[in-house]
Amino acid sequence: MPANEVSHPVFARVFQRASVAMDRAGAAAHRRRLVAGLAGRVVEVGAGNGRTFAHYPGTVERVLAVEPEPRLRAAAREAAGAAPVPVEVVDGLAEALPAPDGDADAVVLSLVLCSVADQAAALREARRVLRPGGQVRFFEHVRAQSPGLRRVQRLADATVWPLLCGGCHTGRDTVAAIRAAGFTVTELDAFRFPDSRLPAPAAPHVLGVATRD
Repeated sequence: MPANEVSHPVFARVFQRASVAMDRAGAAAHRRRLVAGLAGRVVEVGAGNGRTFAHYPGTVERVLAVEPEPRLRAAAREAAGAAPVPVEVVDGLAEALPAPDGDADAVVLSLVLCSVADQAAALREARRVLRPGGQVRFFEHVRAQSPGLRRVQRLADATVWPLLCGGCHTGRDTVAAIRAAGFTVTELDAFRFPDSRLPAPAAPHVLGVATRD
């Protein structure tokens, strides 16, 4: 397997079906909000099967979509053909983005920082490829606020959750990591998704904007 390839064939097949159900349950609206108002050159990190592509506004000049998982990357390339803006789907890791320094007006992170091997390195790369003043747009599930659900997350992350979900970890404090990487968070909306009272480990989500100084 190439060094930059991440192969999760079983998870990829499940995710392709689940992502359709997630969009029907409200994820499509969150994706639309995530990229609303973007313009210029965008790098989308961990593009998955390309479910965000349909929501990019016409003001976006091009999207460089990076996805290391081969099955999901193939699905993303198919989705790129129907996108309203030019999308190039490439192999690559969040920790080593195939983009020049300061080339992007925005970096889009959608349900990816939970599963990257090195969250801090991925955010350093996002900062590197962004121009000064550029934005990070993020839609991620994150560490719970309540101690009880945090305990559930720790148990899930220490046992079967990463194995079943393509390396995903439910309890990462992603907003703190974004700030620690040198970004200023300017917008932040915290919510549960799906909207359920059940103590699902991956239910706490955030959607926000951060800027590079």
